[in-house]
Amino acid sequence: MKRSLIFLALFVTSLGLHAQTDTTKKSKGKSNSADSLMNAMGGTEKEEHVVSAFKATRLIISQTAETVKKNNLNFLVIHRFGDIAGDVGGGKTAFGLDAVNDVYIGFEYGLSDNLNVDLGRSTVGQLIELGLKYAVVHQTSDGSSPVAITLFGDYGVRAYQNFPSYGDRVSYLAQAIFSHKFGSDFSLLASPVFISDNTPMPNVPGNENNLFAITAAAKLKVTKHMGIVVDYAHPFSSFRTGANGFSDPLGFGIEVETGGHVFTLNVSNSRSASEITSLSASQADYGRGQYRLGFTISRMFDFNHKSSYK
Repeated sequence: MKRSLIFLALFVTSLGLHAQTDTTKKSKGKSNSADSLMNAMGGTEKEEHVVSAFKATRLIISQTAETVKKNNLNFLVIHRFGDIAGDVGGGKTAFGLDAVNDVYIGFEYGLSDNLNVDLGRSTVGQLIELGLKYAVVHQTSDGSSPVAITLFGDYGVRAYQNFPSYGDRVSYLAQAIFSHKFGSDFSLLASPVFISDNTPMPNVPGNENNLFAITAAAKLKVTKHMGIVVDYAHPFSSFRTGANGFSDPLGFGIEVETGGHVFTLNVSNSRSASEITSLSASQADYGRGQYRLGFTISRMFDFNHKSSYK
């Protein structure tokens, strides 16, 4: 109960803050589908003041500081294949393509330009997640705000596994996301994260219920519609060490904007697409061949009904 109150207090506090006002320029020409996608995010480079550091709300492991605008729906599909190498990889599984480690299906809806509600389900742990994401501060092109700050909270329930009680099924995540765009080509984010599992994941002797972690990610723009991304996370835990079979999640990828989609093709040692599971129970190691192909597809739908026809 105490953790629930802390979780709710995070959002009550965040909603009391004033996000910096965004001013949008109206384009005189026609906009293409790529423009529509960017306009659906919490900040776009077509806006007069707000700087958008990333093109999507999710990278490989981490949340970004971007939000979905009011009355827009972001549909997410995150897929993790099987191990490329190691004991269960190789040619017998087409280097992991015949296997599936995790599939995440999620929806992110903009209640306002700065406040999103998220709903998703992942295969690993059969975890159902309900989250809130609030953009507190936006980075601005005039330098008045050098960073973007976004708060994110997640409530996860392992609905279909056997637990003694409902409370034992529940996990919580709370994080603050700080991002900055350097010039036009390089973006960086860092995020302190707190995770609380009512049942330790994995549920083995000595594992902690609560842990802090930090995620960090970078994107280097290569062309107008493509960039290289690196995503890393480190849990601070005396139990989650290499000696106990744990490894820090690390991913590399190529992010491509294709019209109304953002598509990320990546390689990572993270078997889970969920931050809760990935940070709590990452037990795959590059050195053992336990890395895999994955992808994220982000598709935006606009329900503002502002389209006009000549």
